[in-house]
Amino acid sequence: GLGFAIPINQAKNVAEQLIKTGKPVYPLIGATVTMSEEGEGAVISPDGEGGAAAVSPNGPAAKAGLKAGDVITKFNDTPIDSGPTLIGQIWTHKPGDTVTLTYKRGGKESTTQVTLGKREGDS
Repeated sequence: GLGFAIPINQAKNVAEQLIKTGKPVYPLIGATVTMSEEGEGAVISPDGEGGAAAVSPNGPAAKAGLKAGDVITKFNDTPIDSGPTLIGQIWTHKPGDTVTLTYKRGGKESTTQVTLGKREGDS
C-alpha cells in the first residue's frame, strides 16, 4: 500500500477553510521545484508545468527575486534538502505569512523575504 502524510497544521487549516468557504486554500511561493528526494536543497526547476514559467510572473517568489535554478536551502531556520521538504514547510503556514528563504545562486548564498500567496480549490 501507499501512504501519504500531511502536517496536522495543514489539515487543520484546510478543514477550517472548507467549513468557512467550501474550498480549500493552500499557501504557495509561486515557483516549481524539482521533486528529487536527494540533494542539498530544493531546486527551482528550469520550466514549470506544461511549459509555463518555473517562477510565476508577479508571484511571491518573483517579487522576492528568486529565479529558475536557485537552490533553496533554508525555510526560516529549517534546513531544506529537497522539494518535498520545502513543500512540507510551506504547508505549515498560511497564505499571507512572511517567511525567510535562504538560497544559493551561482555558488553565492543569499536570503530573501517571501510573503506566501494562495491557491484555492483542488486543481
